[in-house]
This record gives sequence, structure tokens and C-alpha cells, in this order.
Amino acid sequence: MPHPRLTFHGAAGAVTGSCFRLETDQGQILIDCGMFQGSKTEKELNYRPFPFAPDAIAAVILSHAHIDHSGLLPKLVRHGFSGAIHATPATTDLAGVMLPDSAHIQQIEVEQFNRRAAQRNRDRVEPIYDSGDVDACLKLFHRHDLNGWFAVLPGLRARFWNAGHLLGSASVEIEVGRGDATPPLRLLFSADIGPDFKLMQSHPRGPGGVDYLICESTYGDADRPDATAAARRALLRDEVRAAMHPDGALLIPSFAVERAQELISDIGRLIAEGELPDIPIHVDSPLATRATRVFAKHYRKLEEGAVLMKGLRARNLHFTETREQSMALDRVRGFHIVIAASGMCDAGRIRHRLRNWIWRDTATVLFTGYQAEGTLGRILQNGARSIRIQGEEFVVRARIRSLDLYSGHADGPELAEWIKARLPLHHDLFLVHGEQDAIEGLAARLDGVVAARNILRPVLDETFDLTDTGARRIAGAPPARLPAEKVARLDWHNDVSRLILDINDALAASPDERQRAVVIRRLRAALGSGDAGGRHRR
Repeated sequence: MPHPRLTFHGAAGAVTGSCFRLETDQGQILIDCGMFQGSKTEKELNYRPFPFAPDAIAAVILSHAHIDHSGLLPKLVRHGFSGAIHATPATTDLAGVMLPDSAHIQQIEVEQFNRRAAQRNRDRVEPIYDSGDVDACLKLFHRHDLNGWFAVLPGLRARFWNAGHLLGSASVEIEVGRGDATPPLRLLFSADIGPDFKLMQSHPRGPGGVDYLICESTYGDADRPDATAAARRALLRDEVRAAMHPDGALLIPSFAVERAQELISDIGRLIAEGELPDIPIHVDSPLATRATRVFAKHYRKLEEGAVLMKGLRARNLHFTETREQSMALDRVRGFHIVIAASGMCDAGRIRHRLRNWIWRDTATVLFTGYQAEGTLGRILQNGARSIRIQGEEFVVRARIRSLDLYSGHADGPELAEWIKARLPLHHDLFLVHGEQDAIEGLAARLDGVVAARNILRPVLDETFDLTDTGARRIAGAPPARLPAEKVARLDWHNDVSRLILDINDALAASPDERQRAVVIRRLRAALGSGDAGGRHRR
């Protein structure tokens, strides 16, 4: 192979599904192998075959344990991968709780889907992977501390730099040897970069002078207000106070790993300092419960580890492990806080909590992180008046609020500063892990920092040769699994859900039976116009 080759199999024009394949003379490796989240069209990619042969991959370097970076590793193993998975010690420990949880969620959701499919005489589906695949995957992990080089393949080495995003998270520096006096090719994958005032993480770091930089852009177009730790807690305090109702609840959809622990720390501190009353806090997530034990194990590595440990000992903090304990939360009386996964309301127990509370004006839903396009979280955040959860319709009466200061991602100015600190950049910058507006926003911030011709915006499954004079797109490569215009967009499933809600609204607004019959007749006529027989099918 004349030049190393890089293909973007995920997080290209979108935020999730991080997976980058690097082909070299030494062999093929992956940087991350994550799940797609968002619309059903994107999530269906998780079920499709990989666009490469899993048994041809020699190794994986995992930046951190979030499922959109690690979630397809067991599938990779299921289909033939048997190489090493390189990660930091904390990432390895977190993967040990997150991947089994992912398999369990799939099992539950597939069982529910197949019950509905059987009722409608539709085909069954199988989980992407099961607990046996997870067990086999976890045996392949190799632990490496930050800042130390380790061999990935003969002639190819890597090291981790603190990314400031999550316990154990790292940017990945790779050196590809070229077998002669030519210096090695140096690449840096930012992975997810944390913000300046991350509660538990120190500032992100990384080397300068690389040949190619692959950088996230999740919040590339966003400018968060500058907020110290005290200011962040004050804003959280105000949101909790505004949500307080004698018969109400504050629901916080939260990623189970780090976001939940940050919220526990800050709410616990506000209560301890008398800024809030002694409110019951229920962490409704088995994953968050197990992840919290991992955080407790590594608390000395955290910036505010002692504060976290104090919060975990609070008498008002309760963890629900079993399904029965979770269901019992529906019977809790008096104002309380529920922190439940998933953070984008895509799956998990938060959906049950929403079914119980979203239609009540005594409830508040507080988003504390990024909501990808097509997710239920983004739909609620955008002001939906009604939603569908598992085929059932609910009117939205709860207050919907957002507090973005708990995001695990740097905003636009912070990303630009991180990139500036990596200069000089010898060749090109790839902007990934962001939607189109965010990518363009970050590119605009870099005007005068990186030449416009050197800022590349890869799309899904696009391949580049990494030459000595810059990246070169490969023409004639296999087509993308999903066209760029369908990535990070609402899809037909979202449209159908919206249509059903609109139909129900129209019928409810009709003054009498006759008018409802008119609406139904018009709908049938519209459906029949596209039917070859011209008649309504039963």
C-alpha cells in the first residue's frame, strides 16, 4: 500500500457511531467501534453487516467507554474479530459494566418488538449481540496508562492523552512507521474533548505537530456562557427550585456514566450547604449503579473525587437495581428527583418515567446534555406538544427545560483553542462527530488558524489516502450505507409518528361525529390515491 488509508465508518456528518478504520502496510486497525443513535434509519445501521471484514481487523484502539464509541465491539467479536482491544484502565472497567448493560437492553427491547411483531404477523428480529459475545469481547481488552507508548502492530504504536471528557477517556495519538529513513506518519484522533469546567476531569491535553488531526465538532457552533463550578451549581439549584411541586417530580434524562455521578455530586452538595431541602434522589438505572462503583474505585483520579464520595453517602440518595424497584417509583409521593438513563430518551428506564409523568403539569423534564437529531430527547427539546412512546400517544404537559453546563463536550471556542494548541498541523484537519451546522460553525472559527483547503468534512464510509502532501479522496469506493442527506436527519419513522399525532389532534378538534367522518374519508381518499386498486385496503 503506497500510503496509509483512513475510512470514516461512523461519526461522519453525525455525532454517533464513532468508527475509523486505518489501513497500513502493518495491517488494519479500528479507532473505536460505536453504536449509531438517533433516527431509526440510523439505528438500523447497527443491525447491518460491517462494511469491512471483522476478521481482517488486527486491533482496536478504544478512546472511551460511551456506547456510541464502544457499543459494537461485541458485534465485531461475534463476526470474527479476535485481536487486542487497547484502552485505559478506567475505560476497561467501565466497558465491563456498559457492554453487558447494552446486551441486556437489546434483549429486553427485542423481546418487546417481537411480541408486537407476532401480533401483527411481521418478521422477528435478533439482538445485535448477546451476553456471550460481550464476555468474549471483554477478554480481549489490554490496559494502558496515559502518556505511555504501546505497540499495536509491528511498526505501529500509539499512546493515550487525557481528553477530559469521561473517566478514562483519551485522545489517541498514532505513529505509523514507514520502514526507511522517512519519519513516521503521525495522526491524532481527538475522540470527545471535555469542556474547561468539567466537574470530575482535568483539562484535555495532546501533542502538537501531527500530520493529520481528526477532531470532534459536536458543539462547534455553540458558545456556552462562561460558568464556574459555583455558577453551574447555582443554575442547577434554580432549576430544581422551579421544578418543586408537592405532588410533582423532576426527571433528569442522563447518561448513566459520569453525567449521573456529576449530578449526584452537585445536588448532594447543594443539599448539604442548605441551598436545597433534603429532596429524595432516585437513580433509576442499574448501569448508573454499577458505573458508580467503578467511579468509587477510581475516585482518587478524579478532580472532585472526594465530593463524589460524600454525595454517594447521602441518606436521601437511592439506587434502583431491579425492575420491581423501578416500577415502585410510580408510587412515590411528594416531590422527588429521578435521574434515569438514557440521556437522549432513546431507551432505558427514562421512557417509563416519561410515560408516567410527561402528561402531568406537576412534572419537569430537565435535559443536561446533547440530544441527537431524531431522538425523543431532541423532539421534546424542540417543543413537541405530543409524543409517542412504544406506540402509545402522550400529550406533553410537563415543563421541558435544558441546562447545557453538564455537557461532556467542549463548546466551539474551547474546541478552537484545543486545535490551536495542537499546531503546527503539517497536513489536514478532519472534522467529525458533529452535525452539519456544528461542523460549519467550527470551520468558521478556524479561519486564519487552519487554511480552508486543509479542513475536510468526511461523509459516512468515505475513504482518504493519507499522502505526504495531504489527504486525497478515493474515487470509486463502495457506496455509503446511508446517503449523507439522510444522516443526522429526521426520517420517515419520525414523520409517521408526527402524522399519527396530527391525525389524532384533528379528530379530537372535530366538533361532532359528522366532521370526524369527513376527516377520515379524506384520509382514506388520500391513501387510496396511491393504491393501484384505488380502494382502501383492510
